[in-house]
Amino acid sequence: MSKVSLTIVSSGVLLISACSSGGENDEGFGFTTTATTTSNSDGDTTDDDGGEDDEAGGECGNGVVEEGEQCDLGADNSESGQCTPDCQLAACGDGYVAEYEECDDGNAINTDACVEGCKLATCGDGYVQGGVEECDDGNDSDADDCNSMCLPGTCGDGVIQDGEQCDDGNADTTDECPACQLAYCGDGYTQAEVEECDDGNDLDTDGCIPVFCEAAYCGDGYINEAEEDCDDGNDVDSDACTTSCTAAVCGDGVKQEGVEECDDGNDVDDDFCTNACVALLWWVEGPQTNIPEDTLGGWELCWSGLYGATVNDLTNTILGQQCTGSRLLEACRPVGSDTFTLLAMGEREDVLYDVGSENTGKHEANGVAWYYSNSYSMGFAAAGDAVSRSSCDVGSANPQYRLCWHTNSDNISGGYRCGSTTSLNSSTTWERLIYQAD
Repeated sequence: MSKVSLTIVSSGVLLISACSSGGENDEGFGFTTTATTTSNSDGDTTDDDGGEDDEAGGECGNGVVEEGEQCDLGADNSESGQCTPDCQLAACGDGYVAEYEECDDGNAINTDACVEGCKLATCGDGYVQGGVEECDDGNDSDADDCNSMCLPGTCGDGVIQDGEQCDDGNADTTDECPACQLAYCGDGYTQAEVEECDDGNDLDTDGCIPVFCEAAYCGDGYINEAEEDCDDGNDVDSDACTTSCTAAVCGDGVKQEGVEECDDGNDVDDDFCTNACVALLWWVEGPQTNIPEDTLGGWELCWSGLYGATVNDLTNTILGQQCTGSRLLEACRPVGSDTFTLLAMGEREDVLYDVGSENTGKHEANGVAWYYSNSYSMGFAAAGDAVSRSSCDVGSANPQYRLCWHTNSDNISGGYRCGSTTSLNSSTTWERLIYQAD
């Protein structure tokens, strides 16, 4: 059986103790508890006599669960145990790291190193750790706005995110993925080795042509408004738009076909080309020597060839299609020279007066002794001088005024003379020319 004893201790402390008699059927136990009572000096437990109260508070760690305590394991109280040194049951947020906790900083703040659930803060826990993470969306996806390193997704991080067509992990805007978009002509980025330019617009009147992303140039068929008056897409200099992409005008030095008779590029009105680009024909009598090319006002080159070359179809092609003017001029000079060694001019019917193969045959007009045959020779000498055609003229009087070209079977053949210079049958350094005028 059990024995219970009660002892009244001074100062109002009631001590109750119990113990087991150790009987065969007893479960041995023992406990001690205290209760505070109020008594006066005569042992009365009432407070009728108005004495001063004495209170004794509980002591955490004495192994007794007292008022204000949730537990008390005595010496087994610990920061990592189930009962803390404050005699409170261990709980997340109490400031003590229990065995089942990774951390416990005693607060409910989730932006520090210890978050809800007393877990150590990690990237991907859904809480943005101050000073460590820039974002934390609670997942490990690299394809959203916050990647698996808790950094905001940015163009150039090598991960294709929403709004990006590509991401090659660099900031190079000259490759196939500028600004994380697939490169195309008109995106404003010049793709290396593919585009010459890219100004990001679809205008074909500026310095970069759309669709092709090629740099504008004179002759591309697009008018660059900042630099060109026109652009007809060709390299013809005699139409309404010159090869420098300026509108053709009288005085620009370029003869506009079908519009101008001449254009000498100056504002002198009494030379061979007026300020209205009307040609004033240069016309003189007799053979002329050492004449600058720019003297031939009103004349147009219609044929030229080397002395050493044979050119077919004299009648139908050269004279029938190319040189059809009512007036003709025959000339010769060294290749590359801008001065004619010798020339003479006349009406078409005089220049081409057919004298056959007669050795001394000639036809005089405009101070010139002309001869022509499409199967013997053609040329001239000064009026009044005899010619000696065999088949070309080999006459020696006034040789500086003699010009002769071999002809054979309606072809212009090699040679023969340009003034005093003879034996040019195989020459590639001398040329012969025909001009025309009306």
